[in-house]
Amino acid sequence: MTNIVLGNNQYGKAEVRLVRITRDEPRHEIEDLNVTSQLRGDFADAHLAGDNAHVVPTDTQKNTVYAFAKDGVGSPEDFLLRLGRHFTGEFDWVTGGRWAAEQYTWERIVTDAGEHDHSFVRGGTETRTAVVQIDGDETRVIAGLQDLTVLKSTESGFVGYPKDRYTTLAETTDRILATSVTSRWLYNRIDLDFNAVFADVRRLLLAGFSRNYSHALQNTLYDMGSDVLEAHPEIDEIRFSTPNKHHFVVDLTPFGLENPNEVFYAADRPYGLIEASFLREGAATDDRAWIGIAGFC
Repeated sequence: MTNIVLGNNQYGKAEVRLVRITRDEPRHEIEDLNVTSQLRGDFADAHLAGDNAHVVPTDTQKNTVYAFAKDGVGSPEDFLLRLGRHFTGEFDWVTGGRWAAEQYTWERIVTDAGEHDHSFVRGGTETRTAVVQIDGDETRVIAGLQDLTVLKSTESGFVGYPKDRYTTLAETTDRILATSVTSRWLYNRIDLDFNAVFADVRRLLLAGFSRNYSHALQNTLYDMGSDVLEAHPEIDEIRFSTPNKHHFVVDLTPFGLENPNEVFYAADRPYGLIEASFLREGAATDDRAWIGIAGFC
């Protein structure tokens, strides 16, 4: 058919599992990433004519990830920037792409003698994420985290909502508020110490979750997002996807017992799903850097 044209397309190697051990000294360091490389550019002949002259094999992309790790990883953002610059610089027809990583944390095992030099246990409650988008001369970096599970045992309530004949939820001024935070934030520059900024954003998210009485999870997300944007002018936008981890007070009256918010049933589903984005005034409301990043409103 002559009326069929090729639309947006990209390809690459997904979820390259990379573990890098730095062993120059007796005290080893471990970096553990899941890396995805996707290229964009002039690949029309591959789709339309079966000509692979421009198709850099996905296996080559995988091997490049491992080869680049030989020189060290550093922050996931910097590692992805190195990969993106390599592919767009090495192959003239590659005009851009999307490089993404998840980073898993490891903590040193502590023995009677102290921290062990080369034994580790998986640590942290969250996975760090990073995405680099290159489109011609434009490079954009989005950092983030997922599965940061947080809970406050009081100083949260939910009242004043509309009620109709299907409403059974009782108002409360004292409840457990818990969620698993997935958040991503968009940088407006890339000459940064990404590790330092990530650590401080994580600190601010936890502080914002904890600080004020929460009238709803939406209210708490605003506290968290505004804290980050006020402290970091290099961030233009932060997005959240946060499922409620509901905790319901168990009725102990059949057993002749009182339950003043002490014993709860933790329900895993169904759950409320609260999503929001907060932007610096004047920032683009639909930046192209977010293309291909699912899971947010």
